[in-house]
Amino acid sequence: MEHDRAALLDLLRELPPADWRLPTAAAPWLVRDVVAHVLADDLSRLARGRDGHHGNGPRPGEPLARFLDRFNAQWVEAAQRISPTLLVDLLAAVSPQVLAFWRAQDLDALGEPVSWAGPDPAPVRLDCARDTTEYWVHHQQIREATGRPADTGPATVRAVLDTFLHAVPFTLRDQPGTALRIETELGTWSWERRGAGWARVASTSDGAVLRIDSATLWRLCVRMVEPDQARARSVVDGAAADAVLRIVSIIR
Repeated sequence: MEHDRAALLDLLRELPPADWRLPTAAAPWLVRDVVAHVLADDLSRLARGRDGHHGNGPRPGEPLARFLDRFNAQWVEAAQRISPTLLVDLLAAVSPQVLAFWRAQDLDALGEPVSWAGPDPAPVRLDCARDTTEYWVHHQQIREATGRPADTGPATVRAVLDTFLHAVPFTLRDQPGTALRIETELGTWSWERRGAGWARVASTSDGAVLRIDSATLWRLCVRMVEPDQARARSVVDGAAADAVLRIVSIIR
């Protein structure tokens, strides 16, 4: 987490003015909008998690995803008044506070749900990993938009996938089957059907298999690649392997 935050700040400080207006994969957001959104995430995390402050929530009957879309759009619009230099200054001031917040947490305790992994309380460790991977994805979107090489070392991408694939049991909750393997060049992840749900296991030699490259897989998880595109780039063997292409590891 600390390395990625420092790397993003270093990148932002070297961007020329024109790069802040480039479109990103988080369309319709430009680079400056993605940076403003990252800052908003940090401020919300501190206000809610550290300070116990809760602002306006969803309207009556409003789904969480729609509320977040509305909140994010309002924030990005308001942030048009903030200069790129000030956005970087604010992000640099807030980042150490976010790192300190997570260092103070009991990562093994149960906390709030991570909605895309299921409705039940989740370990605080997964909530922290969710924040870390979202930050990393936005960092990659900025690098891609500005023509910089991706920060995609194998250990980093495997850790990102370890987090995103917590969504597999929730994705397959209504899917019959016995077992599933997802095979990439970085390793293999396995699940078996246990009672009414799916459980992560060390390995399995049975069941469905999805063979997919890691770059396509992490982009699928955050919908920078759609299921049909991922299917065309993969080997899909079995109904559960096809069903897991519906995975979404973000609130959407």
